[in-house]
Amino acid sequence: MNGPEIHVEVAPELALFVPHARRSGATPLTVDGIATLGHVVESLGVPLTEVGALFVDGREVAPAHIPSAGESVNVRPVERPQQVPGAPLRFLLDVHLGTLARRLRLLGVDSAYESTDIGDPALAARSAAERRVLLSRDRGLLHRRELWAGAYVYSTDPDTQLHDILDRFRPALAPWTRCTACNGTLHQVTKAQVADQLAGGTRRSVDTFAQCDSCGRAYRKGAHHDQLETIVTRALERFAG
Repeated sequence: MNGPEIHVEVAPELALFVPHARRSGATPLTVDGIATLGHVVESLGVPLTEVGALFVDGREVAPAHIPSAGESVNVRPVERPQQVPGAPLRFLLDVHLGTLARRLRLLGVDSAYESTDIGDPALAARSAAERRVLLSRDRGLLHRRELWAGAYVYSTDPDTQLHDILDRFRPALAPWTRCTACNGTLHQVTKAQVADQLAGGTRRSVDTFAQCDSCGRAYRKGAHHDQLETIVTRALERFAG
């Protein structure tokens, strides 16, 4: 393609999104003189959700900047903690991130989750309608223009995923206040109020319960409580306050 040539350097934190040949230092790129810098960066594979700032010849520019011949572009990652303006911090997770959704809810973070694949357009539309940060490992989904906000989940390990999202956004933590099944709010109830959900042994041995105000599910300290408490304790030690 004939057109202006620029040089683009992508920060190491974003290297996984670009071809190997562009992962070290500034590399030449021919542009058409019409496309915005934001479009150029996305054409290299980097979702704009992961870009913190764009610099051209040392000055910060907007994604709408039109690159000119000879310019040197530096693509930098999002600064942490990332500020999400205009709404309380809430998340929406795609169908592949169920474990992460449950762990965020365990910590009291408002995290909607689609347990079935409703399709990229519907997910992006929900993000916009509810002003939620969409979390996904689908790079194509994060390129959609109708997204309100989004973030790539870099790991496949649930512990690493959780700590990365907490480090990036630093949401307020309020453990044991959300339903891990539906994201509703938990409130304390008496044993009598949830008696119809209790097996005989639980009815005799447990006195403290919480119930979801959305789905009605009852919660108590069960067999997996110690494992869940470990997740909560580690998160609070690293990210509370």
